[in-house]
Amino acid sequence: MNDHILQAAISASRLAAPELLAAFRGRIEVDFKVDRHDPVTIHDRRAEAMIRDSIFRAIPDSTFMGEEGGTTGDGEVKWFVDPIDGTSNFASGIAFWCISVGAVVGGKVVAGAIYDPVADNLFTASSAGAWLNGKPLRSIDAPAEENATLICGYPVTRDFRLDGTELSLQRFGRMVQTVATLRRPGSAALSLAHVAAGWVDAAAGFGANPWDVTAGILIVERAGGRYLPFSMGKCSDNAPAYEHPGYLALRGGADYPTLKSIATEISRHRATSRPMATQD
Repeated sequence: MNDHILQAAISASRLAAPELLAAFRGRIEVDFKVDRHDPVTIHDRRAEAMIRDSIFRAIPDSTFMGEEGGTTGDGEVKWFVDPIDGTSNFASGIAFWCISVGAVVGGKVVAGAIYDPVADNLFTASSAGAWLNGKPLRSIDAPAEENATLICGYPVTRDFRLDGTELSLQRFGRMVQTVATLRRPGSAALSLAHVAAGWVDAAAGFGANPWDVTAGILIVERAGGRYLPFSMGKCSDNAPAYEHPGYLALRGGADYPTLKSIATEISRHRATSRPMATQD
């Protein structure tokens, strides 16, 4: 059954790619959901509808949770899908975006596919392992923390609102001083895939949704890396990792105490601060 689910995830992740590539770096109209930092395009919505239909054809016993259209169905296999993770990049012509499809059964991630159409890279995982374009994927030999490359979008406007501008910038400064290189490319799912591939050493985020990370969690872990979830006070510490809005993903062999300390600090602050109870 899990092989069937993985094949459905792979097919779904590739389905909308030709249309998205045809639109990429063309004239794209952008709307905004919550604010100007949360863009959406007609291509997000079309791609999600295509993926949803594909999944229900392949696995009728499904529940589909997409970023754009919400929840459909009530089946055993739960799907978390981001039709374009990195919409801002997609709309701006920056080649760092992907399609992310993750499947969960009984609270455990059983299949994941992340497809980067521009580079034509397909990252996949199941209980049997992780693969890049069909070849086994192993994330090993991480450098020391001071020589590491980190992908992290923190802080953004939402973090300034929740943590305060000064404290957010102080934490960002500590990250910059801790690692050799820090990049902010703008797609959580594709960042996790790059950790799994060993192209970067760590990735961190503090406002993720399940459709951003579900597929990437399995790919990172099956490739030999580690995924450390942080609740940020928004879920139980015992909740599945994909329900945690905070994370630190590490390449195989990495032990980065300063980054873990900063992530823990952010999570604890969010969990205990009074504004957290009233803010998204």
